[in-house]
Amino acid sequence: MKEAMFWKSLGKNDLQCRLCNHFCKIKDGQMGICGVRVNRGGKLYSEAYGKLVAEGADPIEKKPFFHFLPGSLSYSVASAGCNFSCPFCQNYRISQFPGEEADFPVRETTPSSVVDAALSAGCLSLSYTYTEPTVFFEFALDTSRIASEKGLRNNFVTNGYAAGEAIRLIAPSLDAANVDLKGDEEFYRNLCGARQKPVIDNIRLMQELGIWVEITTLLIPEYNDSTPQLRKIAGLIKDIDPAIPWHVSRFFPVYKMSGHYPASVGKVSEARQIGLDAGLKYVYTGNIPGDAGENTYCYSCNALLIERSGYRISENNMKEGRCGKCGAPIDGVFS
Repeated sequence: MKEAMFWKSLGKNDLQCRLCNHFCKIKDGQMGICGVRVNRGGKLYSEAYGKLVAEGADPIEKKPFFHFLPGSLSYSVASAGCNFSCPFCQNYRISQFPGEEADFPVRETTPSSVVDAALSAGCLSLSYTYTEPTVFFEFALDTSRIASEKGLRNNFVTNGYAAGEAIRLIAPSLDAANVDLKGDEEFYRNLCGARQKPVIDNIRLMQELGIWVEITTLLIPEYNDSTPQLRKIAGLIKDIDPAIPWHVSRFFPVYKMSGHYPASVGKVSEARQIGLDAGLKYVYTGNIPGDAGENTYCYSCNALLIERSGYRISENNMKEGRCGKCGAPIDGVFS
């Protein structure tokens, strides 16, 4: 185990973890909500450091990032654990740890080894993803710093619940973040065991710190897909920055919601239109391979800029970060 960052003693071997917005108070011998940060004798340790449960090269579009090095490969890594308890998690076998199905293999490694693997695979970036990168923050921080020194970009695929202090510390080596904006306050409270406001605050903070941000919302029928809810989410994003890409993804039954029904293609398309009508410049559909909503269009002249099918780019009409037709600058990180 590695001694953790961001905690303070409360006396009598009790402590408070300060890494995320749960601010867990942890007694000696117990763990925080994430299941991987443990109090040992009045000190906080990370059980996730250097212990990967998933890794490999992925298309950056899989994260999803559509305005961050599109068409490139990103080396993805994850350790077990999460500070949310979403019943619809597609990676629940590794995120909801310890759990009833926690029988996954673990590979111990070092930050330098991960960076070397990314370079060997021809990747342009490292993605801290699949579970919640906040809970293996120390390893992500060390790895991201080495990666930056060697010319690799770094991104988080995150629920956005880290404490502001942690975000500020990693910001110099964190180039992008895809943040889940899951629903309204009731959705967060009832399904995630969390609050919405810290997520909104952190999206603003990332923007201020120069981290490129994209947002994903998984549409779950009856929970976060009503027209008023979608308009409110779109409005929240616009208030922060209308140039933030919004990915609206189709829910499929999984984990504790395996008995629920999937979101319809029509509802996802409707949500995309709601985002565009609200004034967002880039709104995408997700989990609908081949849908026109996967493509990037110029917000100025509506020309097709990037045509996608799944995670593959079949056409790219951008020129040096601009629309190839009208020359309008397209927001993102393209080189």
